[in-house]
Amino acid sequence: MKAVSILAGLALLLVLGVVYQRAGARGARRRFAAPGRLVDVGGHRLHVSCTGAGRPVALFESGIAASSLSWAAVRPRVATITRACAYDRAGLAWSEPSSVPPTFDRIVTELGAVLDSTAPGDRCVLVGHSFGSFVVSAYAMRHPHRVAGVVLVDPATEWLITSAQRTRLLRGGRQLSYAGAMLAHAGVVRACLALLTGGAPGAPRRFVKVFGPTAARTLERLVGEVRKLPAEVHPIVQAHWCDPKCFYAMAEHMRVLERDRESIAAAVSPPEIPVVVISSGEQPAAELEAHRRLAAASAAGRHVIARRSGHWIQFDEPELIVAAVEELIDSARDNPRAIGTR
Repeated sequence: MKAVSILAGLALLLVLGVVYQRAGARGARRRFAAPGRLVDVGGHRLHVSCTGAGRPVALFESGIAASSLSWAAVRPRVATITRACAYDRAGLAWSEPSSVPPTFDRIVTELGAVLDSTAPGDRCVLVGHSFGSFVVSAYAMRHPHRVAGVVLVDPATEWLITSAQRTRLLRGGRQLSYAGAMLAHAGVVRACLALLTGGAPGAPRRFVKVFGPTAARTLERLVGEVRKLPAEVHPIVQAHWCDPKCFYAMAEHMRVLERDRESIAAAVSPPEIPVVVISSGEQPAAELEAHRRLAAASAAGRHVIARRSGHWIQFDEPELIVAAVEELIDSARDNPRAIGTR
């Protein structure tokens, strides 16, 4: 009898959690409408937001589980120089989930569809962070006539080296992502984030520790990084990470990184395209050397070390990224043929 009562109580909590999640999601959609527009990339639509005016267009590609919001401290500054656009890959933020199983090739193709819609006929300056560095490099390799310059922000070159430890981490990350999706469906993620941002951080932290010390440290680190963004962005980021689709998208991106590692490693911008590589000051010597080689592969390459930054340089030293983008835009404007025509 006691077991039946416990099961009934758990079932009631689950129902209440689902109701809480759905009500919260409806409220978030009303409060945080998409600031940009949706672009059809073949079966699903991706969200792209542009501000400012001018050519060449600068387009920002985010990290593996990040969104256009991760550029909130950079894009407004670039928008004073030229038209600045950022988009969300499939399943992240305001974009729809992928209609087909994602691959690295598909991700690069979808970036091309966004560019065709955003800056048809123009060459662009592409800015990629971490995993996003691979995406913009692959696009530049395949379509050099569309790219006036590339900025690689702390590219995740260490993940291109196959090892048993990295494979375990990626698979563990996928499992945590699927678990996060289930918890999001049940309203648990929404409740934890509400407690964390509402002045009761101990409860969600104790809950996350159930998944082990790595998950707990990851939560602490991610929350700390997000808090570096402009304050008005915090509730929007929180709302998106209460949505199960973001967890599914993160799991799929990790699968792509594991499965398509060889294709990703082969993606290098052609030497004729100017490249600025900006490395975190926390990177070990081996990764700094890998980043230096990426810059040296370009005839007009430059390597910058962000001495005061962790991996999220756009939060710690956004001015370095703005300066790199401005440098490439000025260079393209000095050569009008590098911009293209509409």
